[in-house]
Amino acid sequence: MKMKTMVYAGMLLVILNILSGCGVRTSKPAATAAEGCCFTDALGQEVAVKNPENAVALMGSFAEIWLEAGGRLTGVTDDAFEERGLDLSEEIVSVGKYNSPNAEKIIALNPDLVILSSETREHTALKEVLKQAGITTAYFKVTYFEDYLSMLKICTEITGRNELYQEHGLAVKEEIEEILSRPKTQEPPSVLLLITYSGGAVAQNSKTMTGKMLNDLGCKNIADENQSLLKEFNMESIVKEDPDYIFVIPMGNDNELAVKNLKESIEKNPAWNGLTAVKNDRYILLPKEKFLYKPNGKWGESYQYLWEILYGKK
Repeated sequence: MKMKTMVYAGMLLVILNILSGCGVRTSKPAATAAEGCCFTDALGQEVAVKNPENAVALMGSFAEIWLEAGGRLTGVTDDAFEERGLDLSEEIVSVGKYNSPNAEKIIALNPDLVILSSETREHTALKEVLKQAGITTAYFKVTYFEDYLSMLKICTEITGRNELYQEHGLAVKEEIEEILSRPKTQEPPSVLLLITYSGGAVAQNSKTMTGKMLNDLGCKNIADENQSLLKEFNMESIVKEDPDYIFVIPMGNDNELAVKNLKESIEKNPAWNGLTAVKNDRYILLPKEKFLYKPNGKWGESYQYLWEILYGKK
């Protein structure tokens, strides 16, 4: 019996030692960037990074997070320039579009870290190519503020700039918590959230970025229960639900074209003007920089923007 106890104790010690390794924990912070950081990324890879000076980000929002964490970039995708409007050095090279990055250009920069999206097929396709080139890759998934906070924490641990996690992460978390804790001046409304495309629009539920923000603010999203709206625009279902608010997020770079597409494909339906949201001027176009692109360090501003529409200014 005593021998079994000793064996079990030994096995437990081994398990604890394994769990303390970097492959199980989300991240193992370093006191300084020179000491390195070890974490498990969104693809389940064990990533070890030590003081990277030459990083490439294959998504504009990820480039911004890396900069917020005090990191340095030598390569980014076009959306970092076109959509994010980041203040980037002229020395930073474009390595293609985020959904079609150029592997040759990435490898030519000889980066010590490439930051990619686990949800973008073209990024996951680069995993083995970059591995064969001896380049460290780290994949992330960011949909909600909590995901952003997690990525920012890892990035600041890589750079050794933990004070920036407080500034761009925890301070924003406190801002959002304050907004969500406010007493509501009226009953939370029902909402329809639409994304516009060239051919019309499709609804989004509470599992999307903006959908979750609306849900956090107490809204009832009519697409959560009516799943058919996620596949095609169904005026009969919308008329039946008659939401208090209709929010629209335009895709693409041309807001005027998005509005034109809405008018031609949706607003011409006679039933549209009979909706409560339309009659009460609660049919609202949301700015892309706050609700289509990831707000990152300005996530609190996005929550505040919605709060003021739904419940009035504080």
